[in-house]
Amino acid sequence: MRAMAHHVPQWLSWARDAEHARRMAILGRTPVFSGLSRRLLARLAVQLFEKAYAPGETVFREGDPGKGLFIVLDGEVEIIRATAQGDQRLATYAPGTAFGELALIDDLPRSATARTSTPSRLLILYRSHFETLIAGDKATALVVMHNLLRTLAGYVRATTVPRPRSEPPASLSPPGTTPPPAAPGLVPAAEPSLSGTRTVP
Repeated sequence: MRAMAHHVPQWLSWARDAEHARRMAILGRTPVFSGLSRRLLARLAVQLFEKAYAPGETVFREGDPGKGLFIVLDGEVEIIRATAQGDQRLATYAPGTAFGELALIDDLPRSATARTSTPSRLLILYRSHFETLIAGDKATALVVMHNLLRTLAGYVRATTVPRPRSEPPASLSPPGTTPPPAAPGLVPAAEPSLSGTRTVP
């Protein structure tokens, strides 16, 4: 029996841990991973890198290349864009929400800065780790790529639907989110998110 215990896959032993079970629950609620089985979520959870941030610490800066997906485990992250009038807060991400999904498939520059507003813990799925995972798991690859394409398609539709002249310009926010009044139509082009973003007035 002991010999068999040593051969238990790492993803399975981690799935039995309460903290990793919580991570799997968060992953399951993240649109880009919607549809993955518990087994696949557990394997995905092993690829996540956890990092702690102090209040006011920068997660990434505007102009940085996109390197991966971020999930807020604890704390709060603000998305800020530099303007002629100073920094403008575009959105706030609470625990359980994700941002930067499209960085899993490209390295386009970040169009805004992400900064923590409280002590925070983030889960990071780097694109290189994601590519390694899907290279050996076609089931995960098919589900996640379908979700990413659906996310991208929704974003494209939101920016290309023609509207009557009498209507105001359409917002560039992805479906399911509300742009902040202070910046109508302003959204990070490189990293739309469908993960329950709470916009900030």
